[in-house]
Amino acid sequence: MSKAILGLVAGAALASFASGALAQNFDDPKEFQAAKDLLAMTPEGPAGKPWEQHLGGKEVDTSKYKKPGPYRICFSNAGVDNPWRVVGWTTMQAQVEVLKNDIKSFTVADAQGKDDKQISDINAFVSSGNCDALIVSPNTTAALTPAIEAACQKLPVVVFDRGVLTDCPVTFVNPIGGYGWGIQTANFIVSKLPKGGKVLALRILPGVDVLETRWSAANRIFKENGVNVVGAEFTGGDNAKTKAIVDDYINRFGAIDAVWMDAGATAVAALEAFEDAGKPYPIITGEDQEDFLKKWKEKGLTAMAPTYPTYQWRSPVIAAVRILKGEPVIGPTWKLPQPVIMQADLDNYVDDKMPPLHYALCGCKDLPGYPQAWGGK
Repeated sequence: MSKAILGLVAGAALASFASGALAQNFDDPKEFQAAKDLLAMTPEGPAGKPWEQHLGGKEVDTSKYKKPGPYRICFSNAGVDNPWRVVGWTTMQAQVEVLKNDIKSFTVADAQGKDDKQISDINAFVSSGNCDALIVSPNTTAALTPAIEAACQKLPVVVFDRGVLTDCPVTFVNPIGGYGWGIQTANFIVSKLPKGGKVLALRILPGVDVLETRWSAANRIFKENGVNVVGAEFTGGDNAKTKAIVDDYINRFGAIDAVWMDAGATAVAALEAFEDAGKPYPIITGEDQEDFLKKWKEKGLTAMAPTYPTYQWRSPVIAAVRILKGEPVIGPTWKLPQPVIMQADLDNYVDDKMPPLHYALCGCKDLPGYPQAWGGK
């Protein structure tokens, strides 16, 4: 299960080398504040195209990479082992189709959630001489850093989704990230929670950067507001285990007023535990997965959906083509907007023609093959 869940993890804050060693801090006050600042910004860029927008950032001169097209672009993917990544990968392929006049070939290696395979894949791409640019969605942050640093010496690299511990890529594209998610979700629960209410935090697994920062940001806000967090449990992303954990807490505490989640794929399973126990639905933070959005609308939940939008899978393809044309891109970090779905917006995202595991912020409605390629009717 852990390999599949590692695939779910999207996003990692760009860190740096410290004392010659790779270092990560999952509870960094400066990063927390930076995320708050980004959440308050108005995105710049084309209206209606959040995958091309940015929050802050500067243009990077890419003239040294300019070459005649069409281009050979290579993509090292961590994997497609969960619905979020499947939706994103479908979106990326459609974006390649849109740019087919600029892209001669789009060669993909799937690491299947394995660091060692992805390192080998990247090395093979670099040594082949058949890539004009390399896109990487790293499986894990620290392990992939040396391979990406080596690749940067040979060709332009675009990293997205999760980061690495170097700023050598031309740009690192991702939304605001884990701190932003934690801030958005915890503030919502604080605003809705009755005095003395009990909160259960459901997490996936420890030690993964974006999940750790989602929790550290939320936990910081809960502590500052005196929120009674009765437990923080790891579910492994498994529906049956999620239901069992929630059921246990209901039996132990009699009532759970809110459920905070560091990823919403098992949100419906958590809600089903309340149904089975005959208890009122809790305040809950899920995600933009259609099964949760439909449940929210059907049951009139007190809920919100943070997002780590799958439209970000369009951005690195666009960036790679721009770089090879010598056009400027935002870098070295390109922060995309990270919307949340609230009650007032819900009807805009519930889509009965799309399957339960579809992610609403795919940014795919204008792409070729929609909706059938994403499993829609």
